[in-house]
Amino acid sequence: MLKGIIAKNTSKIIGYIRTSTDKQDLKNQQHEILSYTNKNDLKVYEFIETQNSSRKTPKQRRIEELLDKLNSHDTLIVTELSRLGRSSSEILTLVNELIKKKIKVILIKQNVAISSDRYDMNSKVMVTFFSLFGELERDMVSLRTKEALSAKKAQGIKLGKPIGTIQKSKFDKDLDKIKELLEYRLSVRKIAKHMGYPNYISLNKYLNKRGIKEATRVNLK
Repeated sequence: MLKGIIAKNTSKIIGYIRTSTDKQDLKNQQHEILSYTNKNDLKVYEFIETQNSSRKTPKQRRIEELLDKLNSHDTLIVTELSRLGRSSSEILTLVNELIKKKIKVILIKQNVAISSDRYDMNSKVMVTFFSLFGELERDMVSLRTKEALSAKKAQGIKLGKPIGTIQKSKFDKDLDKIKELLEYRLSVRKIAKHMGYPNYISLNKYLNKRGIKEATRVNLK
C-alpha cells in the first residue's frame, strides 16, 4: 500500500518520462506508469516524454513545460524520483515547488505518494534520501565506467568505433529513390527539396561519405 493518499478525483494526471539515450526505456517507463494507473483505477491525461540527460537544463528536460501544465490538485506520476533531476538539491527544490502548488507526486518504485497535506519533515527527509541515493548511484556507475575505460587503455585496447565505420542514417530508407534521382542528374539541393528534407547539407554529407554520388557518376559514363 502506498504511503500517502491517492485521490481518484484529481483534475488530471500527467506522467513524466525521461531517459538519457535508450528509446526502449521510454516505452518501459510508460508501460510501468500505465500498469500502475490501471491497477489503481486511475487514468493518465497526458505523457510528457524527453530523451535527455539529467545534465541538460530544465527547459531541455521539459520540466518548465511540465510545471506549466500542472495545476492545483493535479497529479504527477514518475517511475522513480531520479527522473526529475540530477542532484538532490534540484529534486528537492522541484518537489517543494510541486507541493506548494498543491500537486500530488507519485513515485512508483519508491512506493510513495506525496501530497501537500502530508508533506511534513519526515516526507522531506525521505525525498532527500531517495534523491541522494539516486545521485550516489549515478556517480558509482560513472566511476565504474571510467575505471573500465582506463583499464582498457592500459591494456592497449583502442576505444571507440573503428575508423571508417558507417553508421545508420535516416536517409537509408530512401536510398533507392535518392539514387534514382541522382541518375536523372538532379542536384542534391533539388533532391532534398523533392524528398521533403529540411536541408540538403546533411544529405550531401551522407552521399559523399558513402561515395554514392561518385558511384552514380561512374555508372552514368
